[in-house]
Amino acid sequence: MKKLLYAAHTYMIVGVISGLYYREITKLNDFTGDTQLGVVHTHLLALGMLFFLIVLALEKLFTLSAVGKLFTWFFWVYNAGLVLTVAMLTLHGTLTVLGKESGAAIAGIAGLGHIVLTVGLVLFFITLGKRIPAKA
Repeated sequence: MKKLLYAAHTYMIVGVISGLYYREITKLNDFTGDTQLGVVHTHLLALGMLFFLIVLALEKLFTLSAVGKLFTWFFWVYNAGLVLTVAMLTLHGTLTVLGKESGAAIAGIAGLGHIVLTVGLVLFFITLGKRIPAKA
């Protein structure tokens, strides 16, 4: 359960820092347009902090980790997908603010991050399904 708390806490810290980064880099560059940096803060707080706080409550209620390796796979796959997605959002957004082109590779890697994130969510729901009793 501690690793779920630590994950939520880490995403909270990085989420707040990303909001500060967005504000400061756009201010320093006098940027007023749209950029993907604006959604990094939200992704980290919602898909990182809030999601893991919910998983922590579900772990307490249903002991999700009792499923064993499936829970471990969910945890690491989901985190990898979220980190990859957020990293590409940050890179693409930063390049936009700096007035540089981001290539197709960045969009492709961001798409891969979303796919990995989706696989993590599927693993989560399989894990949850195995721990919820048939007759509630």
